Amino acid sequence: MKVNKIDWKNSSILVTGGTGSFGKKFTEIILNEYNPRRLAIFSRDELKQSEMKKKFPDGENSPMRYFLGDVRDGNRLKRAFNGVDIVVHAAALKQVPATEADPFEAVQTNIMGTKNVIESAIDSGVSRVICLSTDKAVNPINLYGATKLVAEKLTIQANAYSGDRQSIFSCCRYGNVVGSRGSVVPIFKEQKQKGEITITDERMTRFWITLDQGVRFVIMCLENMKGGELFIPKIPSTKITDVAKAIAPKSKLKTIGIRPGEKLHETLISSDETRQVFEYEDHYVIEPSYHTWGYYRHKNGKKIKEDFTYTSENSLWELDINQIKELLNSDENS
Repeated sequence: MKVNKIDWKNSSILVTGGTGSFGKKFTEIILNEYNPRRLAIFSRDELKQSEMKKKFPDGENSPMRYFLGDVRDGNRLKRAFNGVDIVVHAAALKQVPATEADPFEAVQTNIMGTKNVIESAIDSGVSRVICLSTDKAVNPINLYGATKLVAEKLTIQANAYSGDRQSIFSCCRYGNVVGSRGSVVPIFKEQKQKGEITITDERMTRFWITLDQGVRFVIMCLENMKGGELFIPKIPSTKITDVAKAIAPKSKLKTIGIRPGEKLHETLISSDETRQVFEYEDHYVIEPSYHTWGYYRHKNGKKIKEDFTYTSENSLWELDINQIKELLNSDENS
């Protein structure tokens, strides 16, 4: 299948879960820099949509559109996908403790919701679908990570289901987003006021990416996807204790123990995935194991050695406290 270059100005784009941190930043950048014909926000919270409309109104001369709906509802998705060229699938239940406590709900949204997005996209003739994933999908130990792993597998194999139709599917996988809802950053900032920061384990490390970087990475993936690949950015890691010290240097650190489903370190590429990995200047691409839809592909990338792993513990790019402060400032100013 030949993949055409994106004509952004004539494209109709839809973002599932579009009222979240990612969706709002994506909307800002796409409207300001790409001027699409239409940008639709699909989400289930009418209050968040009404608040978002204040900044991005959907008047007569605006490209903005808003759809109330849930990815669990396939019929509603098909109606919303009518005439859409590009879908960014960002909707998910992502709070680890919440998904551990209510696993059926996470499965309904993260797995069955992704299945509905795929089937609705194929049936509606959507050209490109990209699914946002997480480092927690690699060797998962919590339900959130497990559901995102399944969502990745469904999305990649959707290229076989689309057959000779025009829809292509890919994923992007990255680490913690600085300042997003549920991130440790706003929690530490709030705890700073009390003079005590809670750390689950002093050895813990995490990958980090700003919202601006995350959105621009997804846009790059959309522009370069051929269908079936999984994109991973080259991003820094930090010790959680250093993040706490950067945010609240005068606060006391209190270790409270690892929560259910929490890892000491995260992985963006496992050793078992490296046989399909190609390296580029600022990202990696994992090609699919099964090329059942028939062509390939990222010939300009450098093949990675099979003993390679990409973890927050042994990352080649670890930030010190001053660099963490710069990262936090860049996120606040973006």
